[in-house]
Amino acid sequence: MTRYVIDAPTLLHLVAKGVQVSPKHQIVAPNLIRSQALSLLLEAVRKGDLTEEAALAHHERLTELKMRLLGDRVSRRTAWKIAREQGWETTYDAEYLAVTRLQAEALVTVDPALAAKAKDVVPLARFEDLSAD
Repeated sequence: MTRYVIDAPTLLHLVAKGVQVSPKHQIVAPNLIRSQALSLLLEAVRKGDLTEEAALAHHERLTELKMRLLGDRVSRRTAWKIAREQGWETTYDAEYLAVTRLQAEALVTVDPALAAKAKDVVPLARFEDLSAD
């Protein structure tokens, strides 16, 4: 079984596109992913990109996606270390990288900014890898 970390934008992309993650893969993420995804949905509604009904339907689907969520002391400490080493102002992106480093084979993200930050820190995989057997 291949373990992939995904971030909130990737989670929402999975849900919006109706992509089924292969049963041969496990999704892993930091605890904050669902809160970040909910905030992104609210932002999309406020901008007029999604109706409230569609956003809430996406939220319902994302809560049904099987994910292993982590927020233990070791992953938080690793996120701190990564953020300090990279000179970042927050640990939010570092949490995804920490979980990747500790618990997964690669990070999958549709966010070019996170991909750029991650490329020299953890392995990256393509979005299409999530549904591939």
